[in-house]
Formats: sequence, C-alpha cells, structure tokens
Amino acid sequence: MESWTEPEQTMVFGGSGLLGRELLQKLTIRDTAVATYLRGERRDGLAIKWVRSDVTDLSAVVAAVRSARPTVIINTAYRQNDWDATATGAANVATAAAESGAHLVHISSDAVFSGEESRYQEKARPDPITPYGAAKAAAETSVRAVLPAASIVRTSVIIGEHGDSEHERRARAAARDDGVLFRDDVRCPVHVSDLAEAVLELADGRESGIFHAAGADEVSRYNLGRMIAIRDGFDPGSITSGYRADLPTPGPINVRLDSTWTQSLLRTRLRGAEEFLSMR
Repeated sequence: MESWTEPEQTMVFGGSGLLGRELLQKLTIRDTAVATYLRGERRDGLAIKWVRSDVTDLSAVVAAVRSARPTVIINTAYRQNDWDATATGAANVATAAAESGAHLVHISSDAVFSGEESRYQEKARPDPITPYGAAKAAAETSVRAVLPAASIVRTSVIIGEHGDSEHERRARAAARDDGVLFRDDVRCPVHVSDLAEAVLELADGRESGIFHAAGADEVSRYNLGRMIAIRDGFDPGSITSGYRADLPTPGPINVRLDSTWTQSLLRTRLRGAEEFLSMR
C-alpha cells in the first residue's frame, strides 16, 4: 500500500502584489496555497485562501502561519518608503517561519547596492545608499540571523505581461510628459513569470543562501521604456528622458546583478528584456 503524504502548502506574504499574484497563479496548478494581503481589492480569481495580515505585527504573522501550517513561506511583502513593513516585516516573517519549521524564501532587491561596482555577484556585500536599500539590506541581515537556511533572492526591475508593473506604468506616464525615464539608470530587468518560476525552483530545492534572479540584459530605464512602447503600440519617441546623475540625490545609478551562478542552478531561463519584450 502506498503511503499518503500531505500536499505541499505554500504561504505567500504579499500575495496581492505583482510577483505574489504570479506565484499564486503557478502554485494553484500544482499545490495548495494561502496568501496574505494588507489592503485593496483582490481581483485574482484564484480559488485560494486569503488572510489579511500586517507583517509589522509579529503576533499576527505568527498566528497566520500557525493557522496555515505551510511547508514553504515566500515573502514578497514590502512598502517602498516604510522601514517597518520592509525590514521589521521581514524579521517577523522569518521568526514565524523558524517557529513553524517552514522553508523561507525572502525576496530582496538590487537596491541593496550602491552601483559603485561594475557588476554584483551573490557574494557581494550590500552597500545601500537609499532608505529603501537600507531597509532591504536590514531585512536580509535579519532573515539570515533568524533563519540561516532561508533562500534570499535578489531581483531587479520586474516587468509583467499586461502593463501592470511599476516600470510599465512609468513608461506610459513618461510618454504623456508626466514623468521621466533616465538614460543613465541601468538595471537587469526580469520577466515576472521567469522570476516566479526561479523562486519556486529554489523553494522546491530548499536551497539556502543568497541568489540573484535578474534578467540577462543590462538596460537603461529609458531604453526599457522604449521597448515597452514598441510592444504596447505607443510612440517610443514620445517618452521624456533625462539623467539620474543630474538629480540632487541621484541614488544608485548603474546596478547590474550578475545572475550567472544562480542561473547555473536553475532549469528556468532568466531571459533578457530584449527577448521577452519582443514576444507577442
């Protein structure tokens, strides 16, 4: 007689965000899932359990995890200008994961780097120069301290399918002369589907350590906006451009994540922007 094993239960903190929604789409095909949200209407159409949870409230996070009994927790939750949500929230999720015995995948960012180096490998030491970057670096530190076996996945600009990512919205705004895209602001954009697949692979393998999951191309935000315009059928010449270096406090300018080592571990191919934005 075959023994019965309980199916994987994955819990996604920040399930209503761009990456969270993509993860849930993929998870519902193969596993059971529960997702958290803080505010806003959820229009995902997925038959999963939703739990309202504020990651800054440790007791609420622990209670939510105890109730869900996940085998894997993926933390995508953050707020750009909120230290508690980004840094303290990560520590709280890690604490709950450690108590429950779940494997944790924490999503981090290229914002932990200053851009002073030509490229950043996984072993590079964070040197943030913005409040958000400092919060993400603190989050990484707390996750590694609380749960050394966690997977920490740094990524870059995330692009979606239907114009629903932040940079796609910025490109459309810049085409209306309502904003600017910088010619000297270089990142390694990643497609949300590729990133979600990579995150789930690392979760399935219970991989521990720091991983870089960014796209293969180094692209300025301005050129990325032009690619989006061509894909979506509006005039790339209408996009207002500028230079981040001209700002009083420019922040990180060129931040190139080197994902070569992480890519060698994955079946999922992390495509470059020129490839995934040319496909329709």
